[in-house]
Amino acid sequence: MLVLIRAAQAAATLASALLLTMSGLAPVTQAQAAPGGSGGCYPVDLTWICIYSGSRGGSPGSGGRSSAIVCKFTKAGPGLLRRTGTGPPSPGYQWDIMSCPGSSAGPASGQLVQVNIRTGIPAGGPVVLLKIGVGALTVPVLAAATAPPRGRDGLVGLPEWYWVPRGQWHPVSLTVSAGPVWATATARPTTLSYVPGGGMGSVSCPGPGASLSRSLPAAEQHTHCSYTYGWPSTGQPGNAFRAGMFVTWTVSWTGSGGAGGLITDSYRTGIAFAVRVAQAEALVTKP
Repeated sequence: MLVLIRAAQAAATLASALLLTMSGLAPVTQAQAAPGGSGGCYPVDLTWICIYSGSRGGSPGSGGRSSAIVCKFTKAGPGLLRRTGTGPPSPGYQWDIMSCPGSSAGPASGQLVQVNIRTGIPAGGPVVLLKIGVGALTVPVLAAATAPPRGRDGLVGLPEWYWVPRGQWHPVSLTVSAGPVWATATARPTTLSYVPGGGMGSVSCPGPGASLSRSLPAAEQHTHCSYTYGWPSTGQPGNAFRAGMFVTWTVSWTGSGGAGGLITDSYRTGIAFAVRVAQAEALVTKP
């Protein structure tokens, strides 16, 4: 059984366009949202493009910079079309089986598509490949660093620094090609946010933030990514704030024939952790 990629939103569901059953064709597996990924579906050229990647089961900080999937077209035989009840293609097109080895989110064994006989371009153009590319794109959950480091108490009135290691702050992309058609999906980190917990509002900063160096005096170090707690975590569950760090990504695409554009600028990945904050006690002595 082969099920074409299904795209859904909370308020609307777009049914799959084709159900193909034949020997040798495996079912399409749709990638599920990972705990660190927000997921979501977005309209691109009247087609819903769904992001379900998150960390794809990887550890925080995993994820390469770029990768590629090469699909192939094979002409569908008349016997297959009869068995599946597939009608004739549009004028100037033929029914092909598109297979994309190495794609965990696309049709690894085959998907029926109409392909232009003259140009070799599938109906729908590069958006057909974009659905596969976005579904297989690995948007990593970046490692979260803080100062004081997690596991050590912070102090009321002193800033809590947060950042992502700079080596992890880079775009990731995936290109899917088939004959003369290609589409590249790219996710680029833009904003780092800190959720302090305890019902307090989050704060955000552009970029990965600055790491705190132990070799430099505190007065010589500065960051735009910090949060200052106004009261201790005593009384919170486990006597700790349930805090978290989130990275906002801009996901865009380019494709053959000058296609491309923005998919979303609000895709998020993140990690939650406990932060203990103590009340500093001052000792005053008289001379």
